Amino acid sequence: MVKRQPSINTENFTAVQLMELDSCSRCGECVNWCPTYDASGQNPGLAPRDKILRWGEFMKKSYGLRARLFGPKHIPLEELEEFKNDVYGCTTCGMCATVCESAINTVELWESMRANLVKSGIGPYGKQSMFLKLIGEYKNPYMADNKDRVNWFPADIKVEEQAEVLYFGGCTAELKQRKLALATARVLNKLGIKFTMLGESEICCGSALIRTGQYFINDTAKINAQKNIDNIKAKGAKTVLYACAGCYRASLIDWPRLTGKELPFKVVHVTQFLQDLIQKGEIKWEKSIDKKVTYHDPCHLGRHVGVFEPPRAVLQSIPGIEFIEMERIEENQRCCGAGGGVKAGIPDLALGVARTRVEDALATQAELLSSACPFCKRNLSDGRDALGANELEVEDVVVLVAEAMGIDLSDTPAE
Repeated sequence: MVKRQPSINTENFTAVQLMELDSCSRCGECVNWCPTYDASGQNPGLAPRDKILRWGEFMKKSYGLRARLFGPKHIPLEELEEFKNDVYGCTTCGMCATVCESAINTVELWESMRANLVKSGIGPYGKQSMFLKLIGEYKNPYMADNKDRVNWFPADIKVEEQAEVLYFGGCTAELKQRKLALATARVLNKLGIKFTMLGESEICCGSALIRTGQYFINDTAKINAQKNIDNIKAKGAKTVLYACAGCYRASLIDWPRLTGKELPFKVVHVTQFLQDLIQKGEIKWEKSIDKKVTYHDPCHLGRHVGVFEPPRAVLQSIPGIEFIEMERIEENQRCCGAGGGVKAGIPDLALGVARTRVEDALATQAELLSSACPFCKRNLSDGRDALGANELEVEDVVVLVAEAMGIDLSDTPAE
């Protein structure tokens, strides 16, 4: 008699993660804080606790004592598909990990589940399956010509062929939110900092593939990470600057994991770089921004890597800004709703989370909502528009710095 094969397997799970499936105390604290669960109208399938318990049940049916004695119990494909839909309805923001009484590293757990489902042919979700083809073919997820990354820079921008500082622009800023890329370049130029860029040699950082569990297919994410590293080294860079939180997180944490090597350069977010220059008195302000400003912590910059103070320090140093905090900030901040592939896969859910976050900002009576990630800005702007809150401006910290330094950004070309 042929023994039935398990419906799921343990691929992509570490021994610690398999133990974490049994360590959930079912307290429900994660459910109280989950932004997608809240924005979905409290869909029980999106509750972090319940996803852990359900996958744990799958494991018992496949590898528990009864399975060892009598064979694995069949798990219907419809049930696995339903679970797939729920595990991808998560921005991987990490809020559940912050409040977890059992200290479960849920971000890593969700990503392992997703990778497992992808290997099983069940994942990813919807349009997320296009990431691999787009990034492989176009080197970016926007179907844009990679030559267009910085060939639109105005003639006044000075980018060195080689320099110790390299600005890694990222797909979103260079191809979709060019005001941020232009602001970063002009700020560096005005400060007299020689910098270089990869230009058309830059490849997507791989965050979209990693977050959606597709990083291992054809080794695309690993190959691209190594190409970026090699191209950065060839430029002579010792410090790499990022204005995109997603690229920053991917480079700092994911590239070394994918390649198995330490990075041969220092990874710095632009707000960290600017904070250091401000403290040294090297930035001269020429304009006052007389507005009430609040700040949204990007998950990839804040909870994932712990950069909370630099963006706030930069904003508070700009003349005229009255800085106001939202109720939920730093480790407890609410996600913008765009991460983890949710913006591409489940846009209505992403918009629901963004609306709630914008409501947090409106409650402060701020005139401007700032962040340090172009993807956050994009989704928060969508949330603002959905609410009809046209009185609230949404802008990146670096753009505000440029404006306060007297830099004109009116010639930013359309993407």
